[in-house]
This record gives sequence, structure tokens and C-alpha cells, in this order.
Amino acid sequence: MNRLAIPGTDLSVSPLCFGCGNLGTGLKGEAAERLTGAYLDAGGNFFDTAHCYSFWVPGGNGASERELGAVLDTLGARDSVVVATKGGHPAVEPDYPRPERFLAPEVLAGDIDDSLSRLGAERIDLYYLHRDDGVTPVGEIIDALNTEVARGRLRWLGASNWSVARLAEANAYAAGRGLRGFAVSEVQWSLAVPKWSPSEADPTTRYVTDVEEAWHRDTGVPIAAYSATCGGYFAGRDAALYDTPENSARRERARELATTLGVTPSQIALAWLLCQPGLSVLPVFATGNAEHQTEILGAVSIALTPEQVRWLYGG
Repeated sequence: MNRLAIPGTDLSVSPLCFGCGNLGTGLKGEAAERLTGAYLDAGGNFFDTAHCYSFWVPGGNGASERELGAVLDTLGARDSVVVATKGGHPAVEPDYPRPERFLAPEVLAGDIDDSLSRLGAERIDLYYLHRDDGVTPVGEIIDALNTEVARGRLRWLGASNWSVARLAEANAYAAGRGLRGFAVSEVQWSLAVPKWSPSEADPTTRYVTDVEEAWHRDTGVPIAAYSATCGGYFAGRDAALYDTPENSARRERARELATTLGVTPSQIALAWLLCQPGLSVLPVFATGNAEHQTEILGAVSIALTPEQVRWLYGG
């Protein structure tokens, strides 16, 4: 895999990011080492975990960060990879209790303490704010994060599930004071558009709309795209969140193009993200299956034309 230089940072990452949501729970020990090793052998170097992973599994709170740190140590890879983790997540009672103002500086400092300890690291390469509480002023947030940068505990900053309006406000504040702003935005994006909207579901989660896409084109801020293959929707799995006539048509076009190119529909869906004209997109994948991972990694070799990218979406 080639590497993508993230603008404004010294980070250079592989275009496909290893998502660690099931690390330490569904995937651990030798199985985790084998899958991680295969990703590294293929040229991958970018890992995505979070403070809250995987609170939804009994005994899983913090398991992902702990397992990732252990696996990287076992493989001797810690100094050759970029580890991103996320803090600042709202409460999910009763398993993940949090204060209402979950982006307050003291809360973030505690999240960073936990993540560093679990990862067995002195510094985090890329630190995302997992959600936006919508009430903590961006200046307070940026100041707190830059204090952590100055302490040497964080290198670069990202935001996850933030609106582009709040991203722009935060980055303008940072630029006006010579501080580090958000260099990457992690948000849901795929060839299929979810049926839900943030106002109807969870206002702290977002996916890329035309407004977000335009902002990222204008600013050059890369998108780390999670749920990139829609939970197997393009592989033929039923996925109620994507069950619309528009998405069904996109899936059929992906199947048609996959047959023509001799690849799989899931690879086409990933290539659609990787080949977006004028955008830097870093799809985040997660799997516990070696064969599936090989399929995913193969998407980097598919070069779609701008016309094919538009046709797949229906443009």
C-alpha cells in the first residue's frame, strides 16, 4: 500500500485503516497477532481504536486498547505504525457512565490517562474526539488538547462525528492562535447512504452529506470513513439501515462493475471511497477473518475513473 501524507502533520498512513473495535474481545491473542501481522506485511500502518471499545461486551471496556498495545509489542511494530485512539464519548448507561459535559478538559485528561496506560504508550499519534457534546466551547477544547500536545502526550488531533460547522469553528480558533486544530475527520461514509438522520437517531453521530463533502474538498482535511462497506451490504447481507431503492440500485451497479473488473462488490465499494476525485479518504475496516481481510486490502489496487465513481452513485 502507498502512504498518504496527512496535510499539516508529519503523519504518513496507509489508505486502509485497521479498525480495532473487536480487538481484545472477538479477536485476541494469536488470532489478533496473525491478522495484524498480515496487515503489516501488506504495507498497512494505521490503527484505529477508542477509549470506549468495547464496553458493550462483558469485561470489554478498554480491551481494544490493551490488546492493540500488546499485539504491537509482540510483533515489534510499535515504532513503525500510527495509532489513533478516541476519547470524549457520551454516556451509554449502565456500561459506560460519563458526565454530561464529556468534552470538559478534566474529562479528556482522564480519558488520555486511561488510553496511554492501556496502550502502554507515552504518546498518542492521532487523538480523535469521539463525539461532540455541542456545549463545550471550541476554544476550551482546542486549548485543552494543545496543553496535552505541549505535555508530549498527544501528537496530532482529529475529530469524529463532528459537524463541519464545529470543525471549521475549532480550526479557525486554532489557526488564529498558532495552535493545532483537527487534521482528520472520522465520520461514517460509504457508497450506500444510511436511512437514518442524526436528528432522528443519535445527534452525536454523523455521516457524510453533500455539505460535508464540499467542506472537505475545500479544506483538504482527510476523511477517515467508518462503516465503509455497510456491514456487508455490498457482499449481499441484509442491512436494514441501508434498505432503500437508491442503495439497492447502487449495489447492483457495484455488482455489475465488479463482474466487469474481475473483483468483488465490496472491493468496488471501498474503491469508490479511495478514488473520490479531489478528496483524501481513508476507509476504516474491521474483520476477524483473514480471507475477508485479504479481500479488503485488495481494494487498493482498483483504479476507478471519475466517470465510474459518478455512475456507481447514480450521478
